[in-house]
Amino acid sequence: MTAPGQRWYVVRTQSQSEGKALFNLVRQGFAAYLPRYRKRRRHARRTEIVAAPLFPRYLFVALDLAVQRWRAIHSTVGVVHLICAGEQPAPVPDGIVEDIRAREDAGGMIELPVPSAFKKGAVVRIVDGAFAGQSGLFETLTDERRVAVLLDLLGRQVRLVLPGESIAAA
Repeated sequence: MTAPGQRWYVVRTQSQSEGKALFNLVRQGFAAYLPRYRKRRRHARRTEIVAAPLFPRYLFVALDLAVQRWRAIHSTVGVVHLICAGEQPAPVPDGIVEDIRAREDAGGMIELPVPSAFKKGAVVRIVDGAFAGQSGLFETLTDERRVAVLLDLLGRQVRLVLPGESIAAA
């Protein structure tokens, strides 16, 4: 939701400083939006779900260039610069930010579908977990987040169900 006369623009942030830039832009009175999604992160043998930026190092800010002092964005903590075309900020095409916001769930997170980039029988490589580095055959999607892979273990094929993010093309 933007006020009359405002358009959305893109801000480039410092590495892993999207939240800091968002906080400081809002504190200065700018309407800013940082789309996030749930990301599965594995660390120290634990898997957890964390909120991650949909577009790392970028966020959106709504501005009315005729009224607001937009150059202050360049000196905001966490911000590298406002994406410009020449001397003026480059607006995001109408409807893009609204379409992204429409995909948010009740918790404000974007739900990303797990695409089935693999066909049955395609060779895949496991990139995460106890079987990392092993190759197998893609069998099927079991639900929206998990896949079934056939591995050759001890002379026979064993069906293994993994998170969709745990496989890559071999």
